[in-house]
Amino acid sequence: MQPLNIAIVHPNLGIGGAERLVVDTALALQNRGHRVHIYTLHHDAAHSFSETRDGTLDVRVVSSWFPSSVFGRMRILCTTLQVQSLARHVAADHTQYDVVFVDIVSAAIPLLKYAQAHILFYCHFPDLLLAPHETRLQRVYRAPFDLLERMTTGEADRVVVNSRFTQETFRRVFPTLPLPRVVHPALNCTAYDTPPNIEDPAVHVLRSTRRVVLSINRFERKKAVALAIDAVARLPRDVCLVVAGGWDPLVPENTEHLIELNAHARALGLSTRTIAPRSSDALALLPPDHCRVPTFIDTNILPDVDVLFVPSFTENQRNYLLSVARCVVYTPANEHLGIVPLEAMYSRVPVVAADSGGPRETVVHAKSGYLCEHDATDFADAISRVLAAPETQWREMGAYGRERVVQHFSLDAYAQNIEAVICDMLETPTSVSAVMGILLTLFIVCTSATLYLCATYL
Repeated sequence: MQPLNIAIVHPNLGIGGAERLVVDTALALQNRGHRVHIYTLHHDAAHSFSETRDGTLDVRVVSSWFPSSVFGRMRILCTTLQVQSLARHVAADHTQYDVVFVDIVSAAIPLLKYAQAHILFYCHFPDLLLAPHETRLQRVYRAPFDLLERMTTGEADRVVVNSRFTQETFRRVFPTLPLPRVVHPALNCTAYDTPPNIEDPAVHVLRSTRRVVLSINRFERKKAVALAIDAVARLPRDVCLVVAGGWDPLVPENTEHLIELNAHARALGLSTRTIAPRSSDALALLPPDHCRVPTFIDTNILPDVDVLFVPSFTENQRNYLLSVARCVVYTPANEHLGIVPLEAMYSRVPVVAADSGGPRETVVHAKSGYLCEHDATDFADAISRVLAAPETQWREMGAYGRERVVQHFSLDAYAQNIEAVICDMLETPTSVSAVMGILLTLFIVCTSATLYLCATYL
């Protein structure tokens, strides 16, 4: 296949599963000889993957004068306007792209048609199912955006999804659209082969004499991390639960939920500590039990705690935690796929996950871990089985998980699959009128703004 010019459009290039997929997509295509540029609205070097800041990937940050919200409200409207501003910039770029890879928000697709490139949309999950629709006001407000998602998703030249679970959900939500192909996300295995630097003070503060149970997730309520805390509260006090993950001080839910989880653990009688991100200047947003990472290694070992929170952890901290964990617990229900179980299995750590959604496609029950009902008792029982397993059985589960990731979820396998989709897509001319798409987008945005203002002030 001849080298192609490929643009990847992603709203916020922070730390998370969707962002990891974007980075791995860029790496996979770049390794196959293609020229790849990532366009984003926000990229914080202190809160991003190393490949996006060390020169490995070409990241282009586009400024937008649209706010992320208006007094904490109208977030979906502002996001729609922001991504369309980003799409306009890509379409106006002097580079002639062959393929534009879009994920998260399909509203960018109509304007991207002006780039005269084929549009590949990676659907993590239909957004209309993630937004609340409980009240009449919410349903009225969301109606134009739900219609916008249906229309703009159909304008992509190809749509792929991350799991069979998402594929079936897509079929139900968008019955008139062609059934998308499943392309499982990859795990960039080489990033997990680097031994942790134990001389790093940020690693030194994570040491514990207890058996470590690890939870990795963004600090979002939908991730159900409180379930892991409830499960560990049922275990003997020789276990330390480490709750690590993406934490952005600019995202209110991240800061609020970390404090909520900390309070929840204390309410259960568990001792806690929060490790402040080294680069964070938002210490006031952390729980009161936070401690700073020292500049140099302190010979005094911090006392063990039941729950250790590590917001906005570094890759070295991640690799260290995966190297010492006896079990990784993954609590989201109906997760679209979930990269964390793959990270754990490749690191030879058994996984305990909810028996729903994507983990059913990654975790093999009783071989690479356990799939559980979504309640604390079942999770606690499964964690106990992993911790009580003889060393030989524990190592066998770890080895099985690692081999499964290498065979089915490696970067090479992902590169072959995504390149096959691109080859197939390029055989047909790009579809749908850009003008019609833009008119549709403008109509729905104006309609939604009018509905919101009427509902709020009338």
